[in-house]
Amino acid sequence: MSTPKIKRILIISSDKSLIDVLTFCFDGWGYEVFLQHNMAPDIDVIKRVSPDVIVVDIDAAHKSEIGICRTLKDDFMTAFVPVIAIINKRQLRQQLLDIRQGVDDYLIKPPDPLDLRTRVEMAIKRSQYSIYTSPLTGLPGGRIIEETIKDKIKEGFPLSFAHLDIDNFKYFNDAYGYLRGDRVIMQTAYLLYATIKRFGNNRDFIGHIGGDDFMFISTPEKCAQICHNFIQLFEKVTPFHYSSKERECGFIVAKDRARKIKEIPLMSISIAIVNKSGPQHFKNAVEINEKMAEIKCYLKSMPGSKFMADRRSATPEYAQGPQFRPKGEKTISLYKPLGQILIERSLVTPEQLDEALKTHWKRGVQLGEILKELKLIRDIDLQEALKAQGSIPLARIQEQR
Repeated sequence: MSTPKIKRILIISSDKSLIDVLTFCFDGWGYEVFLQHNMAPDIDVIKRVSPDVIVVDIDAAHKSEIGICRTLKDDFMTAFVPVIAIINKRQLRQQLLDIRQGVDDYLIKPPDPLDLRTRVEMAIKRSQYSIYTSPLTGLPGGRIIEETIKDKIKEGFPLSFAHLDIDNFKYFNDAYGYLRGDRVIMQTAYLLYATIKRFGNNRDFIGHIGGDDFMFISTPEKCAQICHNFIQLFEKVTPFHYSSKERECGFIVAKDRARKIKEIPLMSISIAIVNKSGPQHFKNAVEINEKMAEIKCYLKSMPGSKFMADRRSATPEYAQGPQFRPKGEKTISLYKPLGQILIERSLVTPEQLDEALKTHWKRGVQLGEILKELKLIRDIDLQEALKAQGSIPLARIQEQR
C-alpha cells in the first residue's frame, strides 16, 4: 500500500504571532510547512516549493504586493493551487476588492486554526478534483478514475468495469473539426450519465478517460441493460451530427490511415467489460485495464455498436460473446431530435441550438426548458414540436425492425 503524500502548505505573512500559531498547528497536523515573510513579485520561489495550498496574510501585506495573488492564478504552473486569504475585518470590503479573482477563499484575522484547517482541506480536495476532471464533460478523469478502481477492487461484492470507445470518431473529427467533435463527446457523456442514472445503481461511477474514451463501474446484473440502452440512445441521436446526405448514406468519404480514400461508417460504440466476482479477483487497476484493452481491441475489429464481457473472468450467467445492436433496426430514419425539428421550422438557428445543447448537456436540464429559459421559443412552439416528435406510433417503429 502506497504511503499517503504529505501535504505542503505555504504561509506568507510578516506577522510573527500568526506565523507561530499556524506553524505549530499545521506541523502538528502532519503538514510540511513553508514560510515566506513577504509576497515577492517573482513567483519562482513558490513554484520551487510546489505547495498544495497557500495561505496569504493580506492584512500584513503592502498593497503593491497583493498583485501576487492574481499572478499565481495567471501562471499555468500555479493556477490550480488554492489561495486562502487572511483579511482584516475592518478593511474587509477594500481588501476583497484588491484581491478579487485572485483567491479561492478567505478568513477574518485572526483565524480560528481549526476553521482554517477545514478550509484548507476542502480547498485542496476541490483543487485536486478540478485538476483531474475533464473540463469538457465535467466527469472525473485520470487520477480519480485510477483511485476509484483501486477502491472498488477492495470491495467484496461483484462489480463490472466497462471501457467505452467511439468507433470512427477520428474520421468525424477530421471531417467536421474539433469543435463539432467536442459536441459529440459532450453528448456522449450526457447520454451515458442519463442511461446509468435510469438503469444503474446509486453508487455507479462514470469517468472520462480522455478524448472519445469513457469508463463506468456498475454491477453485472445491471451492466448489460445499461449497454443495450446506451447503444440504442447513441445510435438514435449521434447520426444527426452528420449532414443529412451522409446520414442517409450511412458513411462519410475520408482517407484511412494508409491515406486511401474509403467509405467510413458513421460513428458507433464498442464497450469492453471486465467483471470482478470478489475482493481477490484482481490485484490492481493495471490488471483490469489490460483486460479491458484486450477486449476493446477485439471489439474494434468488428463493425457496428457492440459490447462484450470478458468470458474468462465472468461468472457463467454473464459470460457472453459480443452483443450487437439488433440487425435491421431503422429507428434512425424515423426519429428526429427536438432541436432538428425546431431548426426545420426556423424557430431557432443552428448557432442558438448549439449554445442551448451545451447547457443541456452540462446541466442535465431538458432542452426545451433551456430554450424557453433563453427566450428562444415559446411554450406553444415547444409543445407543437414535441407533438410532432412523438407522432410516429411505436408500432411503426417496431415494424421497421
